[in-house]
Amino acid sequence: MAAPDPEPSAAENAVLTITAVEVPPAAGPEHGGAQLSAAFQACHSLRVAHELALWGNLDRCPTLPEAMEYWRGNDYEERHLYLARLGTEPVGLCSVTLPLRENTHTAGIDVLIAPAHRRQGLGRALLAHAEGVARARGRTSLDAYHEVPLDRTEGGSLLPAKSGAGGLPVNDPAVAFAVAAGYELEQVERSSRLELPVPEDVLDLLEAGAAPKAGEYTLTGWDDTCPEDLVQAYARLKATMSTDVPIAGLDWEREDWDTARVHEEEQTLLRGGVQSAVTAAVHRTTGELVAYTVLNWRPGVPESVAQQDTLVTEEHRGRRLGMLVKIANLRRAQARWPAASSVLTWNANENQHMLAINIALGFKPAGYEGEWQKRLG
Repeated sequence: MAAPDPEPSAAENAVLTITAVEVPPAAGPEHGGAQLSAAFQACHSLRVAHELALWGNLDRCPTLPEAMEYWRGNDYEERHLYLARLGTEPVGLCSVTLPLRENTHTAGIDVLIAPAHRRQGLGRALLAHAEGVARARGRTSLDAYHEVPLDRTEGGSLLPAKSGAGGLPVNDPAVAFAVAAGYELEQVERSSRLELPVPEDVLDLLEAGAAPKAGEYTLTGWDDTCPEDLVQAYARLKATMSTDVPIAGLDWEREDWDTARVHEEEQTLLRGGVQSAVTAAVHRTTGELVAYTVLNWRPGVPESVAQQDTLVTEEHRGRRLGMLVKIANLRRAQARWPAASSVLTWNANENQHMLAINIALGFKPAGYEGEWQKRLG
């Protein structure tokens, strides 16, 4: 007699459920108001485990206070987070972000499955759920991204970016998943890491080479909140930044920034425990703010600094302002956050000018990020 088939496991019998995750309002004695739900904590734990497995650190992972602030959303973007369970076991998450002021035809999509539960169709189910939310809100252009560590990009075939430069390995599971789901790789960004502290003689030499071309400008800077006399000019720069950097064929419109939006962003960062250092360049003749760069630091991940925006307006390029604001801001960051041992930055592969500045400062490649897009029919 043949041996009987084994009894189905509890996991095989479990039903997949996808439920919305609520985030408590930003109020109450313990930052975040009411106690966090088990569902939100499960989503955060899934994200932390994913980052540790992929990178071996949490440099790219939001801290819990950051995540709370982000998923509350704001007047400029609505954000929805969903937890997937098999029975009672959390196995994955998906999310949908919906711009509310501009780019209202777009939605940001993300899917994450715990490693033990991959290749079982759960990713497809979560993606269908997220896309369904976007469709129901009338969104016709979906965007998504993911990062690949440097060692996974070496050797093998690359899927080239459709309208940018560079490519991602075709054998990467996330690449294969995105392609099978109808997403196109529009742009590839390089992530790079700079070891801190940067030797002062290196910064001095670079500054000496750049300063003679920037005699018409002075540098200013601030921590965490922009001075009121500069905030309108800063808002204009941030609006320019939204489309002035290379965006390849991504279906994004210019963002409308004003002083209220700057203050909203600053307060959200501070509530999430994020500190910021900003250096900007001022044109002496006009008093106009013409360049800026931003670094962020979290006490929850004290060894890592994240490079955010860097912009020089078009009419003031060629004066080495990008190099000068970055040097000044690195000095500001090293003095303010002495525990930091590295800076992470991201640049479009086609943005050769900014890549050249970063390489001169000592940044080394760390990985690649794919920017994906799907148009809904």
